[in-house]
Amino acid sequence: MIEFNYLTDFRLENESRIKNWILKIIKSEDREEGEIVYIFCDDNYLYKLNVEFLNHDTLTDIISFDYGIGKHINGEIYISTERVLENSKDYKTLFKEELHRVMIHGILHFCGYKDKSEMDELLMRKKEDESLKKLIEMD
Repeated sequence: MIEFNYLTDFRLENESRIKNWILKIIKSEDREEGEIVYIFCDDNYLYKLNVEFLNHDTLTDIISFDYGIGKHINGEIYISTERVLENSKDYKTLFKEELHRVMIHGILHFCGYKDKSEMDELLMRKKEDESLKKLIEMD
């Protein structure tokens, strides 16, 4: 089950399409859907989580909590839509594209991909790009 929760005025366009896309990526990674909850929030909310749970005194666009067991993907993905908007401006991309990248980034973490080393980050970017292409192909 994939669930979307909103703590701001932001709302996803076409939730069912996004759910189908996420499921497609999960299956392509030989994983199974469990309980996945997205929480869309503001910078302040995510900052507090970052300090409380990760001891990081910085703003971030995403925090994911992985509760997966075996091949079952379970977890919570918190996304600051304010930070995604700022990043889209910085990276000169559309908000929607940056949002989708961040959304699938959390899923890829749940599938075992990391982004701490340069090599890991390159692989993560490649997987994000492949995933974004699959979303475009669904149109």
